[in-house]
Amino acid sequence: MLASDNIIDYLKEHENKKLLRFLTCGSVDDGKSTLIGRLLYDTKMIFEDQLLAAESESRKYGTTGKRLDLALLVDGLQSEREQGITIDVAYRFFTTQKRKYIIADTPGHEQYTRNMVTGASTADVAVILIDARKGILTQTRRHSYIVSLLGIKHIIVAINKMDLVDYSKEVFEKISQEYASLAKELEIENVYYIPMSALEGDNVVNYTTKMDWYSGKTLLELLDSIDIWSEQKAEDFRFPVQYVNRPNLNFRGYCGTVASGRVCVGDDITVLPSGVTTKVESIIDAGDITEQNSKVTTKEAISPMAITITTTDEVDISRGDMIVHSHTMPRVSNKLKVMIVWMGEEPMRVEQDYDIKWTTSMLSGYIEKINYKVDINSYERVQVDELKLNDIASCRVILNRPIAADPYKKNRATGSFIIIDRVTNNTVGAGMIVDVARRDQDKLPDPNREYTLAERELNAWIRKHYPEWGCRKI
Repeated sequence: MLASDNIIDYLKEHENKKLLRFLTCGSVDDGKSTLIGRLLYDTKMIFEDQLLAAESESRKYGTTGKRLDLALLVDGLQSEREQGITIDVAYRFFTTQKRKYIIADTPGHEQYTRNMVTGASTADVAVILIDARKGILTQTRRHSYIVSLLGIKHIIVAINKMDLVDYSKEVFEKISQEYASLAKELEIENVYYIPMSALEGDNVVNYTTKMDWYSGKTLLELLDSIDIWSEQKAEDFRFPVQYVNRPNLNFRGYCGTVASGRVCVGDDITVLPSGVTTKVESIIDAGDITEQNSKVTTKEAISPMAITITTTDEVDISRGDMIVHSHTMPRVSNKLKVMIVWMGEEPMRVEQDYDIKWTTSMLSGYIEKINYKVDINSYERVQVDELKLNDIASCRVILNRPIAADPYKKNRATGSFIIIDRVTNNTVGAGMIVDVARRDQDKLPDPNREYTLAERELNAWIRKHYPEWGCRKI
């Protein structure tokens, strides 16, 4: 058999496997990087040169004596290896006979919580590690809250370093009961508990006889068996327009990625926020759109396909608009109730203008009010005037123009945004939309007071698109 045949067979074997994204999180030194290193090592997903380099680094830093330091297979930054901690999010890929995986190894230090949020934003499952000697710590609570906030419904509680507590069943059961109370408080739906030792390899990929009192699955067996796809409901069609393609006088198409749902040729669609209705004339999912090349069309498209849509009518559609089914339209408003994770070194201040990146749109806006900040230790609501690094709070945001958004729990793609500092261009916050105000709740600023920049831009947008509204409620 030729080498090319082997490659084709290999690709065919793996192309239909489902992809599961998961992250490891928890407090400092709970063994997150070691766990991922153990997964990669025991599933034989390490290349020989990587293994030799890790062995050399293990001898250099001496963090595990004469043994291979599995964490070095994940921690790649020089500062991470010197300090023995994870600083940045590290992504690794591996595959089993049943599935493909992308792992996000997130840092445990509080100052790097923003990095953890980045890794969790695309994850389907969270593996929260707990040191069996220390139990549940503040950062465990913080990460658990963020995981629940980001809508991750499956959490695996890996009680690690069981070898340091003599594989005690009592320790495992005590920590499991404590976390069960925490999960109930956070309304986390599915929680699984596994006693393990990532360093020794107990219950990670292979069973161990050292904990014969545990009859559940190993971590890898559990990851292979968790079914997140059967729980996914049919989502509403959402198509943020990224680019208007006009290669010649005879063609105008609207390009982007299907954020959610399904669209078919002939469907009734509405363009938001303008509210113009039309029908889908064609869907192009491949090929160059030029005068020389023919278009490759399809009858339907689903998330996350990148497609080009043409419409039966000549309508005004531009980048940042949202195309939806006419019978499942989201609310359109410039006022949002959101949860914000503040990531900036400088505090977030009320009524300061920021840039807002939402789907394919770049808007401006400001935080009108901080409803409350969440105390991570007690989950109580605290009244504050500003947000500092890693604070999590409920806020009311005003944008310079209305958007067609969904609550984050209903749709991750259209229910999330990032906040960008206008001076430094740094990402300083991540937001999850809780609710979108109704039109009759949105008021324009009082014309007798001095407008902020965001309010002036909103007034200009309304005067252009809806001159009949004047200064009345919208």
